[in-house]
Amino acid sequence: MAESAGKLAAQPNVSRAHYEQPLSERMRTFLRLEFLYQQMLYNREKEADWATRATISTLLEILAILSRGDIRSEVYNELDHQISAMQRFQSHTGVDGGRLRAVVTNLVAGRDELAAIGTGFLQPLKDCEFLNAIKHRSAIPGGTCEFDLPEYSHWLRQTIERRQRDLSKWIEPVRPLCDAVLEILWLIRESVRPMEKTAVNGMYQHNMQKDAHCNLLRVSLAASTPLFPEISGSQHRFTVRFLEWSTTDSRAVQTGRDVAFELSVC
Repeated sequence: MAESAGKLAAQPNVSRAHYEQPLSERMRTFLRLEFLYQQMLYNREKEADWATRATISTLLEILAILSRGDIRSEVYNELDHQISAMQRFQSHTGVDGGRLRAVVTNLVAGRDELAAIGTGFLQPLKDCEFLNAIKHRSAIPGGTCEFDLPEYSHWLRQTIERRQRDLSKWIEPVRPLCDAVLEILWLIRESVRPMEKTAVNGMYQHNMQKDAHCNLLRVSLAASTPLFPEISGSQHRFTVRFLEWSTTDSRAVQTGRDVAFELSVC
């Protein structure tokens, strides 16, 4: 964790567009889980059966990711690391002690909840014949339409209250882990102050310090800009190229002008 514990209370800047690049396989998995979990929570609140279909599809994608490797242990270990990092700030001057204690308490609660679900937390979802039928047919384009899965279509015609009860039952096993991932990513993003940088002729290169332990690169631009970054590299060095976008019918090309941007190496 870096210099600014005071940024723990910062709010997202909606006037800027953020582009991120993970620097490890763990961070890549966390970002994908965040992406899917936020989609799922958004769609589950909608009444339309199409939104319910989207919720189920996203839940199955989350299940596929969590079924590969011991991601629960990785999240637990990362929570432990973040708790230790936060506790080290307690002796720093200028830190909001109340806010810091609240963050640590929240992290500890998340870690305890993750420990409580045990290693078999996915088993109820894996044993659900209803979800397994949808998962099996989802591998086929259009495979979940009414004539393929009449039971699924019948369930989708139930009231939103009934569907949400079932959705809550299916989402609950993955909720503690996904909530923890969101908390971890928020802390990582807020752990450093953005640095003002300039990409000369649209390109910026950066060499990491040898002892740096970075998880994530974050490039921020004004939301109204026609440019977007293409980030490539590793934990040792990386390159950011800024491309000009015009329409979907023409290929984006690297800009030839200098570009001011904000860079966070988290």
